[in-house]
Amino acid sequence: MPLPLTSEQLDAAIAAESFSGVLTIDVGAERTLERCEGFAHRALGVPNTPTTRISAASGSKGFTALAIMRLVEEGVLGVDDPVRPILGDDLPLVDDAVTIEHLLTHTSGIGDYLDEDADGDIDDYVFSVPLHTLAETEGFLPALEGFPQKLPPGERFAYCNGGYVILALIAERVSGRGFHELVQTEVCDRAGLIGSAFLRSDDLPADAALGYLDETGDRTNVLHLPVRGNGDGGMFFTADDLHRFWNALVDGRIVSPETLAEMTRPRFDVPTEHKRYGMGFWLGRRSSSLILEGYDAGASFRSTHDPETGTTVTVLGNTSEGAWPVIFALADAMDGTTKGKFPDED
Repeated sequence: MPLPLTSEQLDAAIAAESFSGVLTIDVGAERTLERCEGFAHRALGVPNTPTTRISAASGSKGFTALAIMRLVEEGVLGVDDPVRPILGDDLPLVDDAVTIEHLLTHTSGIGDYLDEDADGDIDDYVFSVPLHTLAETEGFLPALEGFPQKLPPGERFAYCNGGYVILALIAERVSGRGFHELVQTEVCDRAGLIGSAFLRSDDLPADAALGYLDETGDRTNVLHLPVRGNGDGGMFFTADDLHRFWNALVDGRIVSPETLAEMTRPRFDVPTEHKRYGMGFWLGRRSSSLILEGYDAGASFRSTHDPETGTTVTVLGNTSEGAWPVIFALADAMDGTTKGKFPDED
């Protein structure tokens, strides 16, 4: 597949917000583009490389959805199951009518502990509990408490981070296994992923990138996010692993083709995001593209896969804003339009 922009245009996108990270295009087994920019560790001058592990922020919500759907395939859960009996006395403000499917499709209407509609900057200090307590799923309960229902369940799409932490909690309670272990065994291992994992920000290995708040300087996101990611995001990936993941997903090695078809059936058009949504996955607005996307303090990410051509376009950024000009410039590679910043928009 030819690059949908000139090298000069790509260089301009990289320079626009001083992109730091890794971007790749893979077509089948062939890598047709690879660029590594900036530093995984600025103070030590460690450059980003093709094997650097970088946080994908909310990009790992798809992995949470897949872990849940593996439990559905095993008969442990049903998508129509109400969540209230599983939560018991916890989170009493979650409506009795909320189901697993509502949480997966962002239609639960529950109050969100990280409300993306609220005013504020991406690098604000937004957590109400000490970040070091957010290492395991049950530790998130105090942060999730006290948010009243905002909408009737099923009324409309309303992106909800807390709903995906609740999914992780439900997965643990019905399976008797830790959420991180479930994602590892039921998604990563089945897909043959080598380095993808939920890493602690205070104990990063040498091949993992720090997440930087700004284009320059050494301030990281360690005081802005949970010490370890959970159901709503925070996994670290390599670009190679993401291409392996997409191939395994469409080949039926993680969930059955029937389950995948249900997960990627467009449920909602989300004009403000210029995309559609299924279960855990964004979808191209006018294409068959499957999309994982994340944005957080020190992380900017999108990985898009076109199952018709076997093409994966991945941009893993370890700064808050740096990946977005590159993401928008490369988006045309998947959707074949030339309408500027958002190729999918009408």
